[in-house]
Amino acid sequence: MTPRGSGPDLAAITRAASREAGGVPPGLLGDYLPAVLDAFGSGRRLTAAELAGYARSGEQAAEGGVALGGLVDLYLSATWRLWRELPADSYSPTMLRGAVLAVLHAADDAVAAAASGFERAYLSVARREEAERREFFEDLLSGRGGVADLLARGERLGLRLAGPHQVMVVGSADDGSDSGLNLAGLHVDGVVAEAAAPSSSLVVSRRGRLVVIVGTAGDDEAAGVARALAGALARQAADRGGAREPGHAGPPPWRIVLGRPYPGPSGVVRSYDEAADALDAAQRVGLADEVVKAADLLIYQVLLRDRAAITDLVQTLLTPLARARGGAAPLLATLDAYYARGGVAAAAARDLHLSVRTVTYRRTVTYRLARVKELTGRDPSRPADALALQVAVIGARMLDWPATPLERE
Repeated sequence: MTPRGSGPDLAAITRAASREAGGVPPGLLGDYLPAVLDAFGSGRRLTAAELAGYARSGEQAAEGGVALGGLVDLYLSATWRLWRELPADSYSPTMLRGAVLAVLHAADDAVAAAASGFERAYLSVARREEAERREFFEDLLSGRGGVADLLARGERLGLRLAGPHQVMVVGSADDGSDSGLNLAGLHVDGVVAEAAAPSSSLVVSRRGRLVVIVGTAGDDEAAGVARALAGALARQAADRGGAREPGHAGPPPWRIVLGRPYPGPSGVVRSYDEAADALDAAQRVGLADEVVKAADLLIYQVLLRDRAAITDLVQTLLTPLARARGGAAPLLATLDAYYARGGVAAAAARDLHLSVRTVTYRRTVTYRLARVKELTGRDPSRPADALALQVAVIGARMLDWPATPLERE
């Protein structure tokens, strides 16, 4: 207690409150203690100017990285420490009641003002940091900016770009809609960070797709993150009644593609470009796998790069199928299912929802394969012919033929 006749040591109270709040800067109290002391003696409420000052303290706390809990603790600790030093025993019960209410009102109003300022500034800081984060990602993935600048900015975001990193791109089955890749309620940052730990990771949405960058010394870290993210997406789909049926051979509602690991900022760009291009190829081919590596899709990307050659192959081998009753599409679907199932006609029939017992009605996979051989002169079951036909079928999917006419038709 302060000796009778002397005032409270406000500076000492401020320092003690700062220590108790975990080292929160004492200057954030502003003129709070003198104002409370005056309210104790006069019974007045804090003025609008005083409250505006505490709101500015809240803004400074948010901008300085002080937690809201620490800021509130600073004000409350200062309040009870000051109360302990006040000459309450010299007041009558009625006067003491008024003084207590004045102090409580002051503490309540000041904390509310500081918290309000903190929240406003925190949102502003969060928006600014998110804008800086997106700008960094855009510069990084677009190959803009100097290496030193990107390294420094990445370091501030927890990404050590000097080491090897691997990029994965997540897209929906139809990039034109968000029906497949619905991330509402899914804490992607948390899923990725937990799976990547202790390696660094960053997540951003770009052009309707999710981009994940993971520090890695090989394929294991990124593959683990991809599995964790795939599991989270699958659980979310199951919770919403949109789970994929076991054994379903069609394209998934979403797909994750991993680029290969490379060092430095330029390596991130290279890995991203690989993953993005491979995702495009996987979408066009309609792969059934939910998680794939860009390296495994190189053959598809090679086909896409030589459009003239793949168009020539499709026109040479597959356009005769258009003479079949019903057009080329049913026969193409049959070839696709047949090769996807390793040349097992019964499994292909199930994927096509055909009955293997309708052979006499010429509607089975076996009949259709025979029809392909008749029209093209190539036997789908003969290895040499099968390779050419399978590549041509892949090319047809990439070119969206027969729905879209071939450029050289």
